[in-house]
Amino acid sequence: MAMYAESVALSIGSQSSLSALACDPAHSRGRRFAEAPAPTRNAFQRDRDRIVHSTAFRRLVYKTQVFLNHEGDLFRTRLTHSLEVAQLGRSIARALGLNEDLVEAVALAHDLGHTPFGHAGQDVLNECMTEHGGFEHNLQSLRVVDQLEERYPAFDGLNLSFETREGVLKHCSRANAEQLEQMEPGGVGRRFIDHTQPSLEAQLCNLADAIAYNAHDIDDGVRSGLISMEQLLQVDLFADYHQQTLAEHPGLLAKPRRLLYESIRRMLSDQVYDVIDTTRRAVAYLGVRTLDQARLAGPLVAFSPSMKTRSIELKKFLFAQLYRHPQVMHTTGQAQQVVRELFAAYVAQPSEMPIDFATSADLHRSVADYIAGMTDRFALREHERLTGRKLL
Repeated sequence: MAMYAESVALSIGSQSSLSALACDPAHSRGRRFAEAPAPTRNAFQRDRDRIVHSTAFRRLVYKTQVFLNHEGDLFRTRLTHSLEVAQLGRSIARALGLNEDLVEAVALAHDLGHTPFGHAGQDVLNECMTEHGGFEHNLQSLRVVDQLEERYPAFDGLNLSFETREGVLKHCSRANAEQLEQMEPGGVGRRFIDHTQPSLEAQLCNLADAIAYNAHDIDDGVRSGLISMEQLLQVDLFADYHQQTLAEHPGLLAKPRRLLYESIRRMLSDQVYDVIDTTRRAVAYLGVRTLDQARLAGPLVAFSPSMKTRSIELKKFLFAQLYRHPQVMHTTGQAQQVVRELFAAYVAQPSEMPIDFATSADLHRSVADYIAGMTDRFALREHERLTGRKLL
């Protein structure tokens, strides 16, 4: 499958001023299967549209971020999280002159391979697949857009541009990177072997992901009652913006939800500005002038050292007080049981899956693909159907 660069540079809907370090759709490394260029969209806009119309994207609305879908109507899901990452990413990209369309496409696709029940489902699938190649959700996202989506007559997957696929594959083990390299020499797995960097747009999406989930997990954690404002005030990054807000709006002490929202808004804004300033300084200090130089320069899109330290402190707090909260852990244990028992049931009786999965030559990988594509509620229904027991 040869890479194919789209031959026509389209200006319709494109950014008017791109940095020399940005990915230009007119010079994309192309798609794995040759396609004529779209008449009104550049390559990255086309990628974004294909992602939005995909089945895997729609499923994200019923996939867990932290809290299961049935636990509350206002908690984040994988879909709302992806939209928030896209918004933050586009804002930073615009300031840095990076390609907003590519950032949006990567942000919207980065979690397409996530399992039901969030990281709990991913961890169990990896355990179940230990003897069969393991399971990585980033690699699964690439697998979704490269193979599992079935929408086009001439090829499997969405046939996205190299740059979008590169951004989707945020992390990858050496073993899996070598397998990718065998299938696609010089492709998206190469950088994990050569230890080079992806595009700045891909680096940006990775950081926007962390900014988004730290902020919205604070919101959801307080809304759920599992973490309190008093606990959050022990975290310097949040406490600073909380104090700023009260100093300017003392009346918000009587309106705790507005106080929380404004504190989070300020925290988000400062993190965005910090990334923009830090990235500009790094590019200037290293004298990076081209995209190729950027790929060799090490990570360029980053927090300042002080912001990174405070962000890590917040992440550690959320891990200890929210993600490992007894109530969350109890739900996590039940969710893991659902996934584990589904895996065993489908391996024992492949005919319980749709025929395309049941007749695959690689049964265990097919079972993992099928379960990973499930929403939370479909997984629960299937578990009850196959075991006669209702969990969660």
